[in-house]
Amino acid sequence: MLGRLADSVPSLIQELTMADVAFVIATIAVFALVALIARGVAKL
Repeated sequence: MLGRLADSVPSLIQELTMADVAFVIATIAVFALVALIARGVAKL
């Protein structure tokens, strides 16, 4: 059981890492968008 779990860990980590990277990029993009909107509203 433990050996099989250890075998499946690398692919699981790879999938999670890709999902995490996409999530972080999306979060940063949303933050940047909100900051730009807030800056534009502040100028008004």
